Formats: sequence, C-alpha cells, structure tokens
Amino acid sequence: MKKVLILGLLLLVAQASIAQKKKKLFNGKDLTGWVIYGTEKWYVEDGLLISESGPDKGYGYLGTEENFDDFEINLQFKQEANGNSGVFIRSTVDGTKVSGWQVEVAPPGNDTGGIYESYGRGWLVKPEPEKDKALKFGEWNKMKIVVKGDNVTSYLNGVEMVNFTDAKIGEGKGGVLLQIHDGGGIKVYWRKIVLKKL
Repeated sequence: MKKVLILGLLLLVAQASIAQKKKKLFNGKDLTGWVIYGTEKWYVEDGLLISESGPDKGYGYLGTEENFDDFEINLQFKQEANGNSGVFIRSTVDGTKVSGWQVEVAPPGNDTGGIYESYGRGWLVKPEPEKDKALKFGEWNKMKIVVKGDNVTSYLNGVEMVNFTDAKIGEGKGGVLLQIHDGGGIKVYWRKIVLKKL
C-alpha cells in the first residue's frame, strides 16, 4: 500500500512539474503577454487569435513579451485568402524589421515548415516537396516546433517537415513572433498556442 502511495505521489509531482513548464501563450480572450509591431491587424474573436492585413499592406508581427531559449511550441492555424505567415523563434523586432528565424506558414507549394532567416541568409532549409501535402489549406493545421540548442525541428500535422542544425540559431536570443507578410489580402487564424520550456 505504501509503495502504491509513494508511486502515486511521485507521479503527481512529475505531472505538476510538466504543467509548470507548459505555458499558454494565448489565453483565448485578449492579447495579454503579446506586443503588436506594425499597423497590421491582430485581434481576438470567438476565442481565436486573428491576424489580418491592414490598409498599409505591410509586414506585421505579434511577439511575446518574454524571451524563450529551448522550448517546444504547439499551435494550430487556419489560412484564409493568401495565408502567408510564419512563426519566428528567438527573434527580435525593431519597428517592423525582424531579426531571427521563421518557420514558414504559407499557401500550398510555398514551403510551410521550412526555416527562413530574415534580413540575413534567406532560406536555410526547405521541406522535401512531397511533404507539402501535409498542409490542409483552409482547414485547421497542427504545427509543432522544437528548439533545442542549435537544432530546430518542425512538424506539420504529425509529419516532420525539417530537422536543421545551425550554430547561428544556437546563439540566437529573443521571443516567439507570429507574422503577417506584406502585400495585403492575408488572413490567418490561430488557436491553442502552448509552449513548454525544455
């Protein structure tokens, strides 16, 4: 009986420790914990975070107030219209100029899950073309990004898109950012954005 109680207590402690490491980045109500960069639209409606092009049709970002080093982030997105966006890791913004690395979120045939370095080396790695069929345009998609040291692995609807190691990413410092690409006509919905520190 004592062994069962001890095992039960250990399990509860382990679960509590995991729960403490997990952080809901989006509360489903407002933009608490986030900062808007640029003039594009970021708002909450029916429990969803919505990013939409504004009249300036420029780049826009929504960034976490907190910086994150090693982490796993899980989120869901749904694209409407152009749907060109992305999830930035260890990144910073000055005005609307971002420094960091983007895990691409884009319409079919545009390398969702690949890694792009803004204002630097450009594309670092793209998924193999046949993996593009994992994207469900106009439907909810699950994305997971694991960032540990100098390695980044991205998953789309359970499919590993890229696994990439890079010293420069390993040295990066900054937060998580969501993007609206320039050009206008973009609308992307987000939900269930949960980060776990590693």
